[in-house]
Amino acid sequence: MSKYFGTDGFRGEANKTLTADHAYRVGRFLGWYYGEVKRQNGIDATARIVIGKDTRRSSYMFEYALVAGLTASGADAYLLHVTPTPSVAYVTRIDGFDCGIMISASHNPYYDNGIKLINGAGEKMEEATIDLVEAYLDGELDLFGQRWEELPFATGDKIGCTVDYVSGRNRYIGYLISLGLYSFKGMKIGLDCANGASWNVAKAVFDALGAQTYVINAQPNGVNINYNAGSTHIQGLQKFVVENGLDVGFAYDGDADRCLAVDETGRLLSGDHILYICGKYMKDRDMLVGNTVVTTVMSNIGLYKAFDAAGIGYAKTAVGDKYVYEYMSNNGCRLGGEESGHIIFSKYATTGDGLLTSLKLMEVLMASKGKMSELAAPLTIYPQVLVNVRVTDKATAQADADVQAAVDAAAAALGDSGRILVRESGTEPLIRVMAEAPTEEECRRQVDSIVEVIRAKGYAID
Repeated sequence: MSKYFGTDGFRGEANKTLTADHAYRVGRFLGWYYGEVKRQNGIDATARIVIGKDTRRSSYMFEYALVAGLTASGADAYLLHVTPTPSVAYVTRIDGFDCGIMISASHNPYYDNGIKLINGAGEKMEEATIDLVEAYLDGELDLFGQRWEELPFATGDKIGCTVDYVSGRNRYIGYLISLGLYSFKGMKIGLDCANGASWNVAKAVFDALGAQTYVINAQPNGVNINYNAGSTHIQGLQKFVVENGLDVGFAYDGDADRCLAVDETGRLLSGDHILYICGKYMKDRDMLVGNTVVTTVMSNIGLYKAFDAAGIGYAKTAVGDKYVYEYMSNNGCRLGGEESGHIIFSKYATTGDGLLTSLKLMEVLMASKGKMSELAAPLTIYPQVLVNVRVTDKATAQADADVQAAVDAAAAALGDSGRILVRESGTEPLIRVMAEAPTEEECRRQVDSIVEVIRAKGYAID
């Protein structure tokens, strides 16, 4: 496992876990590395790297630190300014940048931040390159046949420049608008922008498509991103939709790579609902290549039962949109995502894209000429109970024979009416024990039976 970069970038509390110096050194490496790769291949061209950020106060600090590192190493830095993560992936791919950088901690509070790296194809950066970044951060970089104690600085006219590239963000907005197959005229649509990266993008897209657009949480001040707002605090949008008699609402997270929805009754539509609604629509129109929707192991059992009833196949990956996209890319799948609202439409994007997701849901709604609640009706979400147990050793605890026996017993007790999932946290010393069943009481009973064994065997840390 990477020391600094997890499945979704280098993330931590600003100037504690993730510092301005980290950002500067990441910029130093990327600016030098992509320039050196060109030189090694006989290409006489400056490295070009595009940067976007969300609305956190610290995002500006990290942006300037990255730019200083990039230009000091001889790369040109192109600034999209405040913009959604998927726009960085789009611009990186379309405009031929060597790589892209997004400054964001997604749905985390304002005091956290992160650095996400995107390769030239608009996909999450390869582990091999991330390993090189980390080796440089630790002063252990061996590359191109030598040990690099420090990287050379660019001098003279080789020092990089900074380019205002807001036109790239505007082109992304135009791209989204171009994907609208229907006019939204007459539709009353609510948007919760989480005081984040979608605040100056989402309304423009829906207005251009003719919607009567109502927006909340689009007044970022640097510290209110995700605060009682957006996809992690959906209650505000639910209330807003009902009180204003809206047809539908969409909530994004801080960097707008996820989307959850609210139907006209105020009911939450999770990522699983979105996968079902869009999956069935695509299958009915022969657009679901391979008849497969890619999910993670955290998707609800109700989704799989609804897929079975609709004759839709599915695959399950580890948790993380990175793994969903890898499976989709390797198997030619067109639709995949997570219950949390990271939805990937691979024909149109290489990452989860909250705005694209909301447009695709609107496409289904407009085609149906009905209501969003009707589209979601065939899917029944089963009650779920999740307990996180802090343990001394994740692998040992999960592999214990008695723990495995308890898991097997719970699975047998539930049979086809539910499921048990026990997995290790990827970032914390936790065992996550989750059950889904027809009732919450049954979920709790089966989860408790496994947690009790973990505690009895002495693995739990109280």
